[in-house]
Amino acid sequence: MRVVVASESRFARTPDGRVWTRSGPGYSVWARYLMAFDAVRIVARVRDVASLPDGAYSVDGPDVEVWPVPYYQGPRQYLMKRRSIRRAVTAAVGPHDAYILRVPGQIATVLSDELRRRRQPYALEVIGDPYEEFARGAADHPLRPVFRRVFTSRMVEQCRFAAAASYVTEASLQSKYPVRAGAPAIACSDVDLAAAAYAPSSRPASVFQGAHRLVSVGMLEQQSKGVDVLIAAVARLAASRPALHLVHVGDGRLRPQLERMAADLGISGRITFAGALPAGDAVRDKLDAGDLFVMPSRIEGLPRALVEAMARALPAIGSAAGGIPEVLPRHALVPPGDPARLAESIDRMLADPERMSKESARNLARAGDFSAEILQASWRRFYEAVRDVSLRPASTVANKV
Repeated sequence: MRVVVASESRFARTPDGRVWTRSGPGYSVWARYLMAFDAVRIVARVRDVASLPDGAYSVDGPDVEVWPVPYYQGPRQYLMKRRSIRRAVTAAVGPHDAYILRVPGQIATVLSDELRRRRQPYALEVIGDPYEEFARGAADHPLRPVFRRVFTSRMVEQCRFAAAASYVTEASLQSKYPVRAGAPAIACSDVDLAAAAYAPSSRPASVFQGAHRLVSVGMLEQQSKGVDVLIAAVARLAASRPALHLVHVGDGRLRPQLERMAADLGISGRITFAGALPAGDAVRDKLDAGDLFVMPSRIEGLPRALVEAMARALPAIGSAAGGIPEVLPRHALVPPGDPARLAESIDRMLADPERMSKESARNLARAGDFSAEILQASWRRFYEAVRDVSLRPASTVANKV
């Protein structure tokens, strides 16, 4: 049996027909579905490029193919291409496939509508929260309140009709977007770390003497990652901590705006925008060179970047958003969107090498829960549940409540 997976990932296709990504899930992630299925079809946005992008890695490969959807970015482009997008998505539907929709996402919404029309079951991978994604401060579109109401309502409905669901969080997304009674619901993180991702040991207090190097990671497409809050916090600490420096890994349309913000605050020399880096050693090198990881997100599911930093034995501070409180203790959390509280928390942490060493050990141990070896059993259980549901006669899996 083949599984069709709807994803909001953005891919690039070279003239030889191969499909690549610089920041999304690569082949090894999609190949996980082969634990329970014979083949994988990914339905996602694809744009043609003349040459292989720098730092790109493959998406397709043995038994994994990409079904291309016309490339769009943002609501305006989606509306302009919505008919061709819908045609491409619905053409991916066959009568004998299993379906897993990664939500929230517009492609998943189109596909769920078509599957319900055909009375075919689907499962969900719940990886985010549209209510928080379109919260004030996280999104800047003039129709933000409308999008928040519509997309949240649609995801609640999608979960009610799902035949099974996995959630990247342990509890937070489950409480807001439950599936119907009797449908399998599994907490199954999509953060999977290979053995090479882990530091060999935690960091002793001695390495944190005079600590001043902050690291953050995240795309700069929306304000959801709270990098503006972190820049404001760094500015607040400029006088008391003259050596303080922030390295941010990630790129996006907001980078020029954030660079201007740093210049206006007089701290351009204290912030390095490293841009997008290939997953793996390049990112780990930045984490290893840091003293403290900071994740000031306004919204999150379960952030891979934070878990990767913890696996490098970095102490961390995060906002109390989404799944972050599931991996960081309360004393390492600050309210989202509060630069004053963030600055205070950073200052206290950097001033206490013994505490930083304890946080290093705690974080490394907690990150061990996200090893691919440990998570494999949960992935297999979910994929097998989806396969079993999809094999039943349609009359026994009616998508209605």
